Amino acid sequence: MATKALILVEGHQENGPLYVQAAHRLGLHPITLAANPAEYDYLAAESVEVIRVNTDNLAALIRECDRLRATYDIAGITGFPGLDESIYVTVASLCQYFKLPGPNPESVEKCYNKFAQRQLLAQAGVPVPAYRVAASSADVESAAADIGLPVVIKPVVGSGSSGVRLCRTVDEVTEHAGHLLGGAHIWRCSPMILVEEFAQGPYYGANIMGNDVVGIAAADFGPPPHFVFRETIFPAPLTDSENKLIADVSLSCLQALGLGWGPTNIELRWTTGGPVIIEVNPRLSGGTAPRRIQLAYGIDLVTEHVKLVVGEKCDLRRRQANFAASRNLVPDRDGTLDWIHGGSQAAAIPGIAEVKFVKPGTSVVRRGDYTDTLGHVIAASPDLTQAKAALQLAVDVISWSITPFPSEQE
Repeated sequence: MATKALILVEGHQENGPLYVQAAHRLGLHPITLAANPAEYDYLAAESVEVIRVNTDNLAALIRECDRLRATYDIAGITGFPGLDESIYVTVASLCQYFKLPGPNPESVEKCYNKFAQRQLLAQAGVPVPAYRVAASSADVESAAADIGLPVVIKPVVGSGSSGVRLCRTVDEVTEHAGHLLGGAHIWRCSPMILVEEFAQGPYYGANIMGNDVVGIAAADFGPPPHFVFRETIFPAPLTDSENKLIADVSLSCLQALGLGWGPTNIELRWTTGGPVIIEVNPRLSGGTAPRRIQLAYGIDLVTEHVKLVVGEKCDLRRRQANFAASRNLVPDRDGTLDWIHGGSQAAAIPGIAEVKFVKPGTSVVRRGDYTDTLGHVIAASPDLTQAKAALQLAVDVISWSITPFPSEQE
C-alpha cells in the first residue's frame, strides 16, 4: 500500500512546523513544494521531503503532483501564502483538479482581491468601511477627499499589513500613494490601491472552521500609521450579546463570499455603529493564533484543518476554558540584533506557555507589517487578569540590543 502523503505548497515559519507535526501525528508523509525552500529553515530541522518548483505555475504544480502519485497516495493538499495570498487560489485549484477536499477556487479568489471582496460584502448588506479603488496618485487623492480623512490606504492584493498605512493628512496620502506606485512596493498584480474609511474602534478577529465560529480574539496595534500587532487576547472579553453579534456578522461574510469549507479568519472593528468588517481571509490566522486557541480551548486547529484536508471529520469541542494572551516584541530601530536576553527567566514565570526569539545576528528592518517582530511571549490562565499580569512580568525581564546599520551611525 502506498504511503499517504500531505502536500504542502510553500511554507510558513510560524505555522509550517505545526502542519508538519500534525501530518506525522495523523500518519501522513509531509512533502513541501516550494519555489525557494531555503526560506524555511524548519524544513531541514523537521527532515521534510522538499521539492523545488515554481509555485506560481499551476501547470507545473499539477505535473509535480502527478509525478508524486506514482510513489505516494496523495491524501490532501494545502499550503501557505508566499509573497501574497494568491497561493491559496492555486491550492484550491489543485484540490479541485485532483478531486481532493478543499475550498472553492472562485470563492478564494474573491477574497484574494480586497476590492472585489468589499463589493460583494457591501452588495450583501454586510457592514464595511466606505471605500474606493484607484490606479494613480491623483485618483488616490481624489478618493481620500471623497471619503474624508483619515483614510487607510492599502494594495488591493496583499497580506500581513504589507503596504497598509493610516493617512491623516493630504500630504500623508500623497506620500504613501507615491511610495506604493513609485517602485518601492513589490506588486504581484497590476498596481491598484484600495482607499477606505478608517473604521475606528476595538479590533477583533473571528476564527472560523467550516461554518463554526471557534472563537473571537481581541487585539491592539503599535503606534500609527502602521498596523503592527502588539498584544492579542483569546478569547476576547466580550458579553454574550457582543459575541453573538460578531459571530453573526462573520457568518454573513461566508455566505456573501461563498465560503464555508475549512478555516477562515475575519478581521473587524467595533465602531459606534457596531461591527464593521475590515477583511476576510480564507485561511487560519497567522502568527501565534493557533497556539493561543490551543492553550485557551484545547483545540488544535492545525490538526483539525489537516483532517479536513484529507477527508476526515474535524473535532472542534472545547476541552478547557483558559485565556491566552500574547505580546509581540517589536524593535524600536533598524540594525543588527546583537543579543536578546531574558528568555529563560520569562519562561520560568508561572503562567508563561511560550517564549520565542529570532536569532542574534538577524537584520532588523522595520517595514510596518507582520515582519516587525523580534519574537513573542504567550501566557495562559483560567483568569484573564492573571494571564495579562504574567505576560507583563515576562516582557519586563526581556531586553535586547540592536546596532544601527553603518549608514544610520554616520
